[in-house]
Amino acid sequence: MRTLFHNGYYLAPDMTVKNGEIVVNDTVIEYVGDKTDIVCDKKIDVHGGLVMPGFCDAHTHSPMTFLRSCADDMPLNKWLNEQIFPREAKLCGEDIYYLTKLAVMEYVSGGITSCFDMYFYPDDFVRAMLECGFRSVLCGAVNDFSESVEKLEDYYLRFNKIDPLISYKLGFHAEYTTSEEILKGIAVIADKYKAPVYAHIAETSSEVQGCIERHGMTPAEYFDSLGLYNYGGGGFHCVYMSENDIEIYKRRKLSAVTNPCSNAKLASGIAPLSKLYDAGINVGIGTDGPASNNALDMFREMYLAAVMQKIKLEDAAAVPADVILNSALRGSAEAMGINAGILRSGALADIIVIDLDMPNMQPVNNIVKNLVYSGSRENVVLTMVNGKILYRDGEYYIGEEPQYIFRKANDIAKRINASV
Repeated sequence: MRTLFHNGYYLAPDMTVKNGEIVVNDTVIEYVGDKTDIVCDKKIDVHGGLVMPGFCDAHTHSPMTFLRSCADDMPLNKWLNEQIFPREAKLCGEDIYYLTKLAVMEYVSGGITSCFDMYFYPDDFVRAMLECGFRSVLCGAVNDFSESVEKLEDYYLRFNKIDPLISYKLGFHAEYTTSEEILKGIAVIADKYKAPVYAHIAETSSEVQGCIERHGMTPAEYFDSLGLYNYGGGGFHCVYMSENDIEIYKRRKLSAVTNPCSNAKLASGIAPLSKLYDAGINVGIGTDGPASNNALDMFREMYLAAVMQKIKLEDAAAVPADVILNSALRGSAEAMGINAGILRSGALADIIVIDLDMPNMQPVNNIVKNLVYSGSRENVVLTMVNGKILYRDGEYYIGEEPQYIFRKANDIAKRINASV
């Protein structure tokens, strides 16, 4: 079935805004350009709005919705060890299923069409995603306390052939939670399948210093020495990156995924995005989980990513809006290994529509800068994933009633909080 988006603007690959039309053919984009004579089964009048690629959330922990605002304003180590880990230990697969659906509601209502997720109980997570029709790339979450190298390989083989909406990347939690024996095992699997590897990296200064004390190297240097980066991949956070770390990322063609809201809220620091861009490294943007953010909102991420660089460098011209927007779209999609984040023939039909006829988007001086500096999730009026509309004008089309999902999420949170 062909769907035509017409009577509005679209975001071109060069981050400029043009008048024109977009045709979606089943699950992919067929045409982007001027008025077309392609016969379509369905027409969507965007009423002068902007058609653009959906945001790709390149690092998150979707089921952590149950932890939203339950343990805030605490130092990172105390927050993680005394509040988060004990609660996560109480989760079961059915919890993951409903908490993931809650995250999907937040994603689609804010224009996010895919996520790069790291969490446990992947079978229940995948079940929820497929029922909702949402695109997800799973990342391995191996560490010393859960999962295993054997499970990682099993997941890699199973989930990469389960459905076009689902893919799986090799990964582990972080250096400080994962033994060298496990890391070497992951390197063997990566070599076996010539696969990229991802992990949290350089999120805090203490993490980097601890790695240097244990191994005489930064996390990036350590991972590279073990062969984990032989086939690419990347890292989440990348706040404390040395010059040599950046050189490794450049040489290995790795992606750096920044999470500005989480890093600010947990007082972790500001990633050196300007240096990463200057080195030619692909930069993606992610929300991190709703326990440390606390929202799954790419508009907030873009704004903070841009303005925090200006503060860090004391330069209001640093990292302009179009660069940040591109990272939230194509940069994130590249980090995730999906053909999305761009409106062009053959790309995945993961598309959103932005209502420009709202106070925060007027006057129309520069739409791209408006998206980054004044845009909001309230501007999103339609979200399409894989050619299917999942959200439109406040209504959800994910196969479940919102109030039922809310009730289940609250029941889970109450049960777990009462037991900790």
